[in-house]
Amino acid sequence: MTSRPVNLGVLLFVVVSTAVAVVYSKHQARKLFVELQSLGNERDDMDIEWGQLQLEQSTLTTHGQVERAAREQLGMVSLSADNMVIVKP
Repeated sequence: MTSRPVNLGVLLFVVVSTAVAVVYSKHQARKLFVELQSLGNERDDMDIEWGQLQLEQSTLTTHGQVERAAREQLGMVSLSADNMVIVKP
């Protein structure tokens, strides 16, 4: 009959250990969920920034913008028929 209290003690230890493991795993799951939400928000912010950068790039690469930058920054001018030279191979 002495094995019954020992079995009861082991069973109690196993039950308490399992309960602690369940609480710990639930805590970890909640922590990971919060991190997932944070990363999702960060992804959304980056998507918005990416869209804004694409819009800015398309604005800066229009023909008029390129031509104005070539004139102002590089001092380029449009060629007239008098200034054009055609080189044949």
